[in-house]
Amino acid sequence: MGIERWFNRTLNRLWGFVEDRTGMPKWALRPQPAFTFKPSYWTGAFVVNAFLWQVLSGMLLLLYYQPSTAPTLIACGQPAGAFSASPAAWCSTYYIINSVPMGSLLLSSHLYGAYAMIFLAFVHFFRGYYLGVYKAPREFSWMVGTLLLLLTLGMGFTGYLLPYTQLSYNATNVGLVLALRLPYAGPLLGPFILGDGTPQGLLSRMFAAHIVLIPIALAALLYAHIALFESHGIAPPATSDPLQRRRFTEKEGKEHVPFMPHIFFYMTKWALLYIGLLLGIAALWPWQLPTYVGDVTAVGVVTEPDWYFLWLFKFVDFAGVTPVLAIGVTTVLILYVLFLPFLDRSKRTHPRDRPVFLIAANSLLGFFILMTVWGGLTPGQAISPPIVAERLAPIVLVNAVVVAAFWIRYRRSYRAREAARGMTDRLGGVYAPAPAPAAGRPAAGLAPRGEATARE
Repeated sequence: MGIERWFNRTLNRLWGFVEDRTGMPKWALRPQPAFTFKPSYWTGAFVVNAFLWQVLSGMLLLLYYQPSTAPTLIACGQPAGAFSASPAAWCSTYYIINSVPMGSLLLSSHLYGAYAMIFLAFVHFFRGYYLGVYKAPREFSWMVGTLLLLLTLGMGFTGYLLPYTQLSYNATNVGLVLALRLPYAGPLLGPFILGDGTPQGLLSRMFAAHIVLIPIALAALLYAHIALFESHGIAPPATSDPLQRRRFTEKEGKEHVPFMPHIFFYMTKWALLYIGLLLGIAALWPWQLPTYVGDVTAVGVVTEPDWYFLWLFKFVDFAGVTPVLAIGVTTVLILYVLFLPFLDRSKRTHPRDRPVFLIAANSLLGFFILMTVWGGLTPGQAISPPIVAERLAPIVLVNAVVVAAFWIRYRRSYRAREAARGMTDRLGGVYAPAPAPAAGRPAAGLAPRGEATARE
């Protein structure tokens, strides 16, 4: 025990010296309540950790990748004489996988890391939606976070083409057709996305957007998101009390756990766990490079995007759904999420107090999962209206019935508790025997202590 106390005392002195000389408490992030040290409170930090790994692994991949559609002078594992048809972008990807030391691990972890980042971003989004963290004073923080989610999807879309496979090329062209149907923005984005209309122009634009434009926008919005978080602090737990404070006081903030070193090491622990799992999955299931663009021997290549856009591609397979309609519905959903803080004006944050928005969230989540699975199982297959109604109607109807039933049950119990609380308040809250009646007075039975004292 004596050695342990000496070690802790020495460590505290060293850390105090570092803090004093660096001014660390002034530039470190704000302290956090002790009750937040649970994974569910750090979903946003998980997204940031995933983003940092994408930046690091992407910078290493840039050392070998060539964003060119020109034929190469290297066979790239193809039969003799076939090397002239292999684009440089595909060949450099092939070279990373097969010739760069641990290149397959690096590329697979970058690809799976993109999937993980998008998945964690969706988890962070739905957690915030269900717990009502978008309510005042965090409206702009929610809006910035929504834009971050859209840019994350944009990173995935632009990076999908870079290996320059036939599959990614087909899916990107379909995605561009949908993007160009955006009202007002589509015609403006067209020249910037398509360039000179050649495959090289498209690849160059996607490459520039993936490694420069979108990362810069992501970094700027991430800074704004963290700055807003520092301004308002973490959102208190969801509650049914409309009068609950949505900010911690300055005194409460000083009593919280400091960022350095406690929160920093806590986040580092999760970051190392994430990287370890990611590298393990990449080592066990390395990504297999599909065939290159223009391979005349490839037949039956089905156009299919990555999983996070499968729902939209499947939506276009519905009978009567045109690209214009699909993009219109997507735009409405984006605007709904973006301006959600101004649509949900209730001061209660608990999901049970927001049944309409809870139904909307459940329906959106169910629709997204169903369409993603459906799109993966039957890509490109047209769906008739009866089948659409048969698959989608239960998502909304069952969800609405279940939420309504629980909400009605909750309201009844809530009214009962309110009535009991009101009765208790009216009677003084504490019951005590009434004083002995005076001569000639009947017994009064039980009376609140306050009334007994008043009579005495």
